[in-house]
Amino acid sequence: MNANVCEQKANTAQGVRGEEMNFLPPVCPVVKAFLFLSLTLPTVALAAGEKAPADPVGAGGILQVFIALVFVLALIVGLAFLLRRFSTVQPGAAGAIRVLGGVALGQRERAVLVQVGETQLLIGIAPGEIRTLHVLDKPVTLPTGPVTGDNGFAERLAAAMRRGGKP
Repeated sequence: MNANVCEQKANTAQGVRGEEMNFLPPVCPVVKAFLFLSLTLPTVALAAGEKAPADPVGAGGILQVFIALVFVLALIVGLAFLLRRFSTVQPGAAGAIRVLGGVALGQRERAVLVQVGETQLLIGIAPGEIRTLHVLDKPVTLPTGPVTGDNGFAERLAAAMRRGGKP
């Protein structure tokens, strides 16, 4: 047998202008025989009366996956409910310590105003260190409503939405 069997010319057809057009790559006869047998043997086996293999993803499999998904989601919701119900920390409750405000002094340093009971403290926070900078004798009163000079994110977002998203 010739050594160049797999290098045979591909099937060709005549193009509109008369030139040859290759529409199939060159294929070795051994590969052709394997493809032919792999495509025809299952058909021959079914014609001989053998039972077709079961569908790996049938309605039962999909139903089982769906039920498992619902079970996992219900478990997550149930655990979240129990965690809230029996948690010792009440979110949103007025605690003894409140953070009244803060300002960044550097990339990793902050000054924070904290109220503990009736006492207000100005503390400095840095990586690995927290220091009391000042204990205020007279508590600072903060405005309860929005500050007019402060152009907060909510105000800027609402203004951008009114303009149609243009800055």
